[in-house]
Amino acid sequence: MFLTESRHRQVPLVAVVDGNGQNRSQVAHALISFYRVVQYFDVGGALCGLRDEVADLVLVDDQTPGGGGYNLVRAMRRDRVLASVPVILTSAQDERSVAPAVKACGANALLSKPYRRSKLIATVTAVLNRQVEEGWNRLPSRPRAALKETISVFNNISDAIDGGQGIDYRVVDDACQPLVEAIENDDYKDILEGVKDHDNYTFAHSLKVATLLSLFGNAIGLTHRDVLVLSGGGLLHDVGKMTIPHQILNKPGHLTAEEFEVMKGHVPASRAVLEANDSVPRGVMIIAAQHHEKLDGSGYPRGLKGRELNELARMSSIVDIFCALTDRRVYKPPMAAGKALEIMTAEMSAHLDQHLLKMFRGMMLEAVRDV
Repeated sequence: MFLTESRHRQVPLVAVVDGNGQNRSQVAHALISFYRVVQYFDVGGALCGLRDEVADLVLVDDQTPGGGGYNLVRAMRRDRVLASVPVILTSAQDERSVAPAVKACGANALLSKPYRRSKLIATVTAVLNRQVEEGWNRLPSRPRAALKETISVFNNISDAIDGGQGIDYRVVDDACQPLVEAIENDDYKDILEGVKDHDNYTFAHSLKVATLLSLFGNAIGLTHRDVLVLSGGGLLHDVGKMTIPHQILNKPGHLTAEEFEVMKGHVPASRAVLEANDSVPRGVMIIAAQHHEKLDGSGYPRGLKGRELNELARMSSIVDIFCALTDRRVYKPPMAAGKALEIMTAEMSAHLDQHLLKMFRGMMLEAVRDV
């Protein structure tokens, strides 16, 4: 349908159409850490702009000037270029009363006002990733549950960040149970396959880190409980990236010194979210706080080195770098697993624990073969 080859090469573009400038800006701000965003004031401007640059999804308010959101959707469905673009219609009216009109005009989903940021992100992500996530229903029970439960948790994390509240770690722990069970039953490859084309990059990267970090822990003989901590740490290690502007998070090419300082801020942001709940395991905190530290002290945020870095920090650094190299991004294709391991071995000997890296290479290359 709309999941074309070109969408796999760039971050999706979401068009926000709303005559209320404050509402429009708030919605755009909420989405910009995940997607490229363009804003339109009225129906005519949106139609003109969308024909010049077709969005991957349109979020339109039913009271948009120039004819209203329903008319925009109907016009799009008659347009050869825009007919298949998915649309979410927002409305402050009673959901049951407007649902028939939403369906009749051809919108894909309704978002009733007022809504939380997590609901907005969950709805946009669900519509954009409908084809990917529908494919999860055909998977065996463990990987299916792992994918569905972790995306549900991830969609709700943004509320904790917005409200300055902690994460209910019991929910994270429960969501990671199917993931760890899949690892223990050698049933994890469908998880890696199922997440690789998901358009929420931070989620896709985090679940990949959680999966491979858990596999690493299981391979070296850690207990079920310890592997659960690894999975939770992997899933939450980058939650602070939700505070980083999209233009920095997904910038092609090198970041400026100023932009890199902003990017580094995701680590203390992650710690702040996790520290708001005293039930978060210490291992999860270490993974979030230290996965960018390096053995020679050149990492961040604290410049820890050598014996200051325990095994959890060393393992998570290896897995995070491996996943970053092999991830598909807006500015680069995925690197082959073998090539990534060669670079990590040959060029990062001062940064990474080479004994653990050798174990990772020997035990985990199978995890990403053909994935």
